[in-house]
Amino acid sequence: MDLIDQYLSQSKEIIGERSENEIRYDNEVLKWMRKGKKVKNAILKANKKYPKEALKVDRSNMNDVAEHYSYLLEHENIVKNLKR
Repeated sequence: MDLIDQYLSQSKEIIGERSENEIRYDNEVLKWMRKGKKVKNAILKANKKYPKEALKVDRSNMNDVAEHYSYLLEHENIVKNLKR
């Protein structure tokens, strides 16, 4: 297995299984992050658009949620560069 395959395999484990609705929600969060919104504000925007998938964040989980979305954003950038 080459380095790219190893990365993709590991990223699948980190991200986990997601439904189509969860993917749409995550993409909405990432859209707002790319526009310069902080994670908390991006989540609030996504929560309005997708209330059924809405995340409940507070002080106890905000850092973990922020790290998750930072990872997703970086992963998206890596995959785009790999496709080139």
